[in-house]
Amino acid sequence: MRERFWERYPLEELTAEEWEALCDGCGQCCLLKFQDDDTGELAVLNLACELLDIHSCRCSDYPNRLARVPECTQLTPERVDEFRWLPRSCAYLRVAEGRKLAAWHPLLSGDPERVHRKGVSVRGFAVSSRGVPEEHYEDHIIAVIPVD
Repeated sequence: MRERFWERYPLEELTAEEWEALCDGCGQCCLLKFQDDDTGELAVLNLACELLDIHSCRCSDYPNRLARVPECTQLTPERVDEFRWLPRSCAYLRVAEGRKLAAWHPLLSGDPERVHRKGVSVRGFAVSSRGVPEEHYEDHIIAVIPVD
């Protein structure tokens, strides 16, 4: 990877390896989200995709995730702006907005566990969606994002 690529290149010019390295491992993009058809509001749940390893906050089958979970969110440089629910701490969002990476980011700290110690990841509060009936999803809403 190129040295400090996140500061030197726009997202569209990153290699696939650099793009993947930007992920801080928080797991927040793997939380279930539902949009209200009437209001446009987006509800974020503490329920994680069935493929998310709740401890590592990484996908347990990343190469095959789109085939196994068709509704999986595929974040790409072109689509970053579509995902208004990304946390302000997200490296993809920070770079897209011209902000610096957080000091705890693994690319800066060299410590992939720091994101968890800082409380940025879903470790400790996310629950696997596996086995949770849809009629109970409403009980798992942790945030509602209004329409811009």
